[in-house]
This record gives sequence, C-alpha cells and structure tokens, in this order.
Amino acid sequence: MASALNNLSQYDPASVPSAANMRFAIVVSDYNTDITYALLKGCCETLIKHGAAADNIYRSHVPGAYELPLGGQIAYDQTKADAVICIGCVITGETKHDDYINQSVAQGIMQLNLKHTVPFVFGLLTPRTHEQALARAGGKHGNKGVEIAIAAIKMVDLKAGE
Repeated sequence: MASALNNLSQYDPASVPSAANMRFAIVVSDYNTDITYALLKGCCETLIKHGAAADNIYRSHVPGAYELPLGGQIAYDQTKADAVICIGCVITGETKHDDYINQSVAQGIMQLNLKHTVPFVFGLLTPRTHEQALARAGGKHGNKGVEIAIAAIKMVDLKAGE
C-alpha cells in the first residue's frame, strides 16, 4: 500500500491559492472525536495558514458521519459559505454498517455538490482500524484535515475562475 511509505499531507504551499477572501463552513462528526477533532484542527490551521480569516470559518457539529450531508446542507443554508467541508470517521467493525454509512455519506455529499454547484468537500476517513485512523489524523501518514482544506481552497478558486 502506497500510504505505508510516506506522509500523504506533504504538499507545495506555493501551489495553493490564497484563501484570504474565502468563507468556509466545516461540519464535523462528534463520533470518534479523537480522530475527527484532530482532522478539524489540521483543516482549520491549514485554512488559516493559506490566508483564511478565523472569522470566515464557521464550525458546526453533528452526532455522526451519517448526519454529515444534512449538516452540510444546513451549514450552507445558514452561511452561504464558498465551500462546505464535511469531516467524519467510520471505522470498519464487526458488521457491515460501515459500508452503508460510507456509501450514503458519499452519495449525499455528491448530491449537495451538484445541487448547489458549491464545493462540498468529502472528508470522511474510512479506515479498517482505529490505528489506521490515528495514522491519518496527525500520525505517520500526516493529517487528512490538511488535504481536505487544500482541496476546499483549490475548488473555491476553480469555481471563482468560471
């Protein structure tokens, strides 16, 4: 597996547009908070590093990953943000619940992208184990929250160039 080889959150900061005039809504799941809050921290720090004002980052919480699409819709309706970032983590367990949740969240977020033509960024970790999640939430594979923030900035910039 390629991710076993490096920190996936390394990137060229010069390749990221300025987020100085961008507004973001972040919806984060309160399930697996040791993971999701680390992703949230990495995301917010990266947005600010690239020029976003802290006042232009709206945060809201939902109980779990399944609620991310509706939480994203509500956050967008309330803020009219330039991008909505949805952060969650579903760890594979003994049952197939993760298949149903992950597929539903992915479809819900995709529908929001198409409905609003606003970036709704998919920030759902889907690891097999808690250890794998930790490795991607500030561990040896970096912090996916950083990558999620970069994706949001780049998508807002892309839309601005329409």
